[in-house]
Amino acid sequence: MKNSNRPYRKFLPQQDKIEELEKSSSRFKRIYSEYELMSDELWNLESSETTESIPDDFINAIKLQTSYLEDEIQDWLIEDPK
Repeated sequence: MKNSNRPYRKFLPQQDKIEELEKSSSRFKRIYSEYELMSDELWNLESSETTESIPDDFINAIKLQTSYLEDEIQDWLIEDPK
């Protein structure tokens, strides 16, 4: 368990580009914001002491949604719309 290194930190090296995209695209800003929120929630759920009361299906659905958002963010970072 990576308790001090949350998943969305993987985009840290691209932080300048992310900030640029957040300023220029409200869609990207919304997607990235949702991704951070979902990543934090997933991290909190997985590191919680009460994970046995949370259905696996629920955690898997959050993982899947987070993965979709991550892929979309990655697409934005790869493609330069300028």
